[in-house]
Amino acid sequence: MKGIIGRKVGMTQIFDEKGNVIPVTVIEAGPCWVTQVRTAERDGYVAIQLGFGETKPKRLTQGQIGHLKRNNLAPLRYLREFRIKNGDVDVQEGQQIKADVFTPGERVDVIGTSKGRGFAGTIKRHGFHRQPKTHGQSDRERAPGSIGAGTNPGRVIKGLKMSGRMGNERVTTENLEVVRVDPEQNLIAVRGSIPGVKGGIVLIKPARPRRR
Repeated sequence: MKGIIGRKVGMTQIFDEKGNVIPVTVIEAGPCWVTQVRTAERDGYVAIQLGFGETKPKRLTQGQIGHLKRNNLAPLRYLREFRIKNGDVDVQEGQQIKADVFTPGERVDVIGTSKGRGFAGTIKRHGFHRQPKTHGQSDRERAPGSIGAGTNPGRVIKGLKMSGRMGNERVTTENLEVVRVDPEQNLIAVRGSIPGVKGGIVLIKPARPRRR
């Protein structure tokens, strides 16, 4: 089973053997513990539940504490599931997962929550163009314009791009290259940027197969 929960540390740059600069994002990946193994016979699907981030018991509910005590695990703040579609489960409950589950050169998908931007207009949120400054307009420069759809269908179509809350959504950055892995410090460096703020929780999974 490949997959781990991590915390975004920040971005930096490293140099390869040829002296090229590689922009990377450093992720504190694990250590995680297997808190539960879900099986098709009992749960209807196959998945591995991992726990990350030790915390104080008072921050958890009694149900969460009892769930972790089944395998004599410390209070863990974050619990996430990783679905397994093909293959057998090769881990056991209570087992520790560290950053060395991935190796340099592998391709991964990183899932996180994007930065919240608050209420934003259509220009910032959707990339609309501003309106002309001429012909006497004074306050319509950044207005989105008409939203009507004419006589037919005579209503505003659902999903129309308008102003609203921007960011704070689940985002997946796909097909990133693992550049370095440091199992001793539980660090993984991936090429490029990943979603979320510094200190945000992210999930690292093997990259999905791409169509040619």
